[in-house]
Amino acid sequence: MDSKNIDKTLFKEINKRRTFAIISHPDAGKTTLTEKLLLFGGAIQQAGAVKSRKIARAATSDFLSIEQERGISVSSSVMKFNFKDYEINLLDTPGHKDFSEDTYRVLTAVDCAVMIIDNAKGVEPQTQKLMEVCRMRNTPIITFINKLDREGLEPLDIFEDIEDKLQIDCIPLTWPIGMGKRFKGVYNLEKKELGIFSPGYTPQNDDGVFIDELTDSRLDELISETQAEQLREDVDLIVGASDPFDLSLFLNGTQTPVFFGSAINNFGVKEMLDAFVKIAPHPGKRPTATRDVDPLEKAFSGFTFKIQANMNPEHRDRIAFFRICSGKFTKGMKIKHHRIGKEIKISNATIFMAQERNNVEVAYPGDIIGIHNHGTIKIGDTFTSKEPLKFLGIPNFAPEHFRRVILKDPLKAKALQKGLTQLSEEGTIQVFRPLLGNMHIIGAVGVLQFEVTMARLKAEYNVNAAYETIDLSVARWVTCEDEKILKNFKTKNESSLTLDSEGWLTFLTTSEYQLGFTMEDWPQIEFHKTREHN
Repeated sequence: MDSKNIDKTLFKEINKRRTFAIISHPDAGKTTLTEKLLLFGGAIQQAGAVKSRKIARAATSDFLSIEQERGISVSSSVMKFNFKDYEINLLDTPGHKDFSEDTYRVLTAVDCAVMIIDNAKGVEPQTQKLMEVCRMRNTPIITFINKLDREGLEPLDIFEDIEDKLQIDCIPLTWPIGMGKRFKGVYNLEKKELGIFSPGYTPQNDDGVFIDELTDSRLDELISETQAEQLREDVDLIVGASDPFDLSLFLNGTQTPVFFGSAINNFGVKEMLDAFVKIAPHPGKRPTATRDVDPLEKAFSGFTFKIQANMNPEHRDRIAFFRICSGKFTKGMKIKHHRIGKEIKISNATIFMAQERNNVEVAYPGDIIGIHNHGTIKIGDTFTSKEPLKFLGIPNFAPEHFRRVILKDPLKAKALQKGLTQLSEEGTIQVFRPLLGNMHIIGAVGVLQFEVTMARLKAEYNVNAAYETIDLSVARWVTCEDEKILKNFKTKNESSLTLDSEGWLTFLTTSEYQLGFTMEDWPQIEFHKTREHN
């Protein structure tokens, strides 16, 4: 943009914002790291690690009852906190593999990702899938090797695993001193600072020690002669063999800075956070169907990437999570909701610290705000103060698992319909109504979503329902440019056709094998595995 036309306040606010997600395989410690980042940012005073149903205090980011009971994160939370001079928007993604669709949509709303690797397990399948999503957008990745308080792989072996499986160069910015019972802390390679931590470490009792030279005899006293010598050898090897950290390579997604630690014991978290705010990108340009949108543009724009129903069970509310892409949001402003062609006034937008909410007076690009939704806002919807835009890359995925819903109380049919509609708007499940008959078929990317759906129908809509297996395993959205051919296809395949919750014609069948036969018989029909949100 022309420097003469840049709004200096907008420029300043954009540059101090960092919007990122944490990605990992289940059980790598993602929710724990989220808690510790909030702790170091001063957003909470006590971290509650998710371990089991016996834990009295559930993790801050887990507000659904099933998450608190089972000790897993199945929904994405949004948390805002300040650290030093920066405003950080942290999107905590579901760790469970069955909720990859929600994670994908969250990754469309961030500018950077922190990837957690379990020290003992290295790169796991879910991490590889999430990395593929990040690659599609060249999302910069910061790596945190977690659980150094347990025995695990040697650091260089983990590097080899990451570089081999994820095709990204590892550049260590901190280095661990021992592991398991011998773990003494981390050495900051840039600052030449030794962090000696204890399990009770907090930001208020920082025990960091500056070591100008590793030959300093204090090093032997602080850890041990053996570990001091090992650290010296490791650092010599790293300096000689490793490429230096290159900010441009990090920003284009080909190089990842690596930090070591133990999130549950606070080891190494502050070092990662200190570096993160310096190197992570501020909000940048966003692609739309017509052009790229620059965050410095004065005209306001943003898109919805998530719908969450019943965040406050007492009010049965629905919140649309909204990424601001350009301009400045002010309370009470009027913006255009382009899918439905209406102008709306936003008077009660909120920001989130997990289940805590505050009213928004102003917000800037990179910020995530919540808009109260009465069923009119859908995932992928664009809002602007000026021209119509359509932000790209927020897809629906064809489900891979299907169940038929059984309602135990016929008098609750209306409540069931409402619950399924709202949960499908969130993206938790997809709902299909056959063209023939009136059964409810629900589809999901992972089977845990069915259990979550039944639990939430009971808890939030007072609907007692169950599900049973159904002989279906493939769904494809169907389109055809020739209306006559499409009509003939519908007539011949009526028993296999449904409408999803947005009215899209969907073909359901028992196997990829059967799908192949149908595609051969109807070459003019297009069968879509993904579709953009309307």
